[in-house]
Amino acid sequence: MTKVTPDPPNTDNASPHKNPDTEKPDEATDRNVDDAQRSFADIRALPRTPCKTYSVNLQVDVHSLLGGVSEALASACVITMDLADQETGPSRNTLLGVHLIMSVAEISVNRALDLLDPAE
Repeated sequence: MTKVTPDPPNTDNASPHKNPDTEKPDEATDRNVDDAQRSFADIRALPRTPCKTYSVNLQVDVHSLLGGVSEALASACVITMDLADQETGPSRNTLLGVHLIMSVAEISVNRALDLLDPAE
């Protein structure tokens, strides 16, 4: 029986990027080298516009911000507990741990709200 694959296999159809003897690196390598050679001052000199997707309005008062965080944490606690009710074993224990951490954060935020606006 004859062997189909030559020993060693022909490498004529190999990619030029795989061959270490290639003289010209590909464009991605050139871009990586250019990016690595940028200095901190060059990066700081680039014009920068902050993303406004997650920015907070500077005119919003602390009470409103804490109220929003409290509601978000309460919703996350409910969602986590609903998921924990559907799980068993280690997954359930992990979700209950996450719920506990969020509950402590929610209690802390609510305490901060109480300190900002004490009941008379």
